[in-house]
Amino acid sequence: MKILNSAAVALLLGVSAPALAQSSTSINATPPAPPAPMATQPAMAAPDMQAVLDAHASLAPKPIETLTPVEARIQPSAADAAMAVMRRQNISTAPDSAVVTQDVAYGPDPMQFARIYKPAAAPATPMPVIVYYHGGGWVIADVNTYDATPRLLAKQLNAIVVSVEYRHAPEFKFPAQHDDAFAAYRWTLQNAASWGGNSAKVAITGESAGGNLAVATAIYARDNGLTAPLHVLAVYPIANSDMALKSRKDSANAKPLNTAMLNWFGYYYATSPADMQDPRLNLVKADLKNLPPVTIVNAQIDPLRSDGETLADALRAAGDKVDQKTFPGVTHEFFGMGKVVRGAYDAENWSIAKLQAAFAK
Repeated sequence: MKILNSAAVALLLGVSAPALAQSSTSINATPPAPPAPMATQPAMAAPDMQAVLDAHASLAPKPIETLTPVEARIQPSAADAAMAVMRRQNISTAPDSAVVTQDVAYGPDPMQFARIYKPAAAPATPMPVIVYYHGGGWVIADVNTYDATPRLLAKQLNAIVVSVEYRHAPEFKFPAQHDDAFAAYRWTLQNAASWGGNSAKVAITGESAGGNLAVATAIYARDNGLTAPLHVLAVYPIANSDMALKSRKDSANAKPLNTAMLNWFGYYYATSPADMQDPRLNLVKADLKNLPPVTIVNAQIDPLRSDGETLADALRAAGDKVDQKTFPGVTHEFFGMGKVVRGAYDAENWSIAKLQAAFAK
């Protein structure tokens, strides 16, 4: 099997890595040995965030960076941990009945579908539409794992949220996920009216790998003459290939996402050095001019923190309107945990206010 060297991986992920598989990497391929942990320890989590981390540890997840994709996909998630904390606090984990869903295909592959979230008491007038992309490093997780955010946005904004499922790596490598994200956005514009949506009032959002897709899709819309989103919400997006990013070091051993896991995702996702230099991945080097306003949410204890912070700088340099906030005492995956983590509650409300203002114009 042909492999790429660690310098090539670093171009994309900003980490040292032993190797990155070519397109022949299989779903059962043995991952590279993770690098030795860095000495720097992450910042202290707030007590309520730590309760979620402890709950996750109690579920006995195996280190993702030591697993194959098949093994990794069945590990307990941070969302599972948040629900465990909710149960301990006697908070219902049942899906909020104020929002209803349906799955609709946008492409021929079984993974090319969207889960459409809609207020159960939908108004007669067309509602704003939010296209949402989930996280998981383009390898793991799905719309089920990331149910909390689209459900919350649909309810709080009285909007239709289109949560996009996309093909995963290594079965489908770059740029399959970006191609699916773009196709789903175009499809949403064409079909929003049939779901009771207003195709002139569309926003894009996403978390982690999905945050990258959200910004990349806004660029795609600009370059292809599509209706531009009114706003982009990117939650801890993957955005920068600089191997010297501060958060890669100070949050190298963070949970639930550490720097070694970023290397693992890249091993299965990318195919070549050209992929890693592509501005769809390395967003800070993309043409960012004339994009809609962007809101970026980051967690203090997250190896992707510097991605969002440097992306905000790049957007400002391009002349775009951007608001970026790093929330203290919280980790990657905190967004959507507002019922049990105060920092998440604050981040959600801040983000919802930004989207609400955009739709009100």
